[in-house]
Amino acid sequence: MSSPTATPPLAARLEHVADVDAHEGPVYVPAEHALYFTSLPRGRERRVAIRRLDLGSRRVTTLRDPANGANGMTLGPDGRLLVCEQGSMAEPARITCVDRATGAAETVVDGFEGRRLNSPNDVVTRSDGTIWFTDPSYGFLQGFRPPPETGDHVYRFDPAAGHLRAVADTLDKPNGLAFSPDESVLYVTDSGANQEEGSFYPERPHHIRAFDVTGAGLATERVFADVAPGFPDGIKCDSAGQVYASSASGVQVFDSNGGRLGEIALPGAVNFTWGGPDRDLLLITTDTAVWAAALDPRGA
Repeated sequence: MSSPTATPPLAARLEHVADVDAHEGPVYVPAEHALYFTSLPRGRERRVAIRRLDLGSRRVTTLRDPANGANGMTLGPDGRLLVCEQGSMAEPARITCVDRATGAAETVVDGFEGRRLNSPNDVVTRSDGTIWFTDPSYGFLQGFRPPPETGDHVYRFDPAAGHLRAVADTLDKPNGLAFSPDESVLYVTDSGANQEEGSFYPERPHHIRAFDVTGAGLATERVFADVAPGFPDGIKCDSAGQVYASSASGVQVFDSNGGRLGEIALPGAVNFTWGGPDRDLLLITTDTAVWAAALDPRGA
């Protein structure tokens, strides 16, 4: 486990891409050279939109508004967006498929063993077609969802069987997800240090956990690395197996053993994804802008 000490900045060339309300779920679509993302929640109703940034023209358009508290997203096998909808007091939390042309949403899963989901946060897919997502109780803690009916779990959904399974229940607030390049390890950020909106409890988790993937489940849980300052949110791997996680001071980078290599200094970094024709750009959202960091490694 790496220590949360200061690390040198990485040799990354940062470019400001656009001033835009860009919060979570960045998804790069190569065929469009475009970035999809969710906006910062606004107002008492925490209204969120799914937007699209054309990286050529820098034009921003809206795909879906409102988007039922959309947060984390990924590109599904059929080309639609897989979206974590956190829901509201009136609308259920769920995972949906959203058509990139029309914004039409179709429910994938919205409950576990007859109980409603909390407020899904991040989602990834595996090469076998399964969908993995986190479901912390942030919606309740932040006042826009009813009391939880299930724990703060990591889930695996098998669309072919229509079966949802809780694969991890030991994290305080499971947040971001990423598979290693060979899909043998699942990394999960635990942002338990953040409970109510704007809070920070240093004695609670602010680290990355790693699990070995064993068929339809997980095993050999361990703390991979601590993240400071702040707590981790977004997480990705590159093709070399290095792990990237957001923090209050930027995007921190770790080797496959959890040793801290350095940081892309960008205070306010929330989430990110690999993009560009060669997948060598880290496209980073900061709530008020999108930035691109040019790096040597490529996205996994």
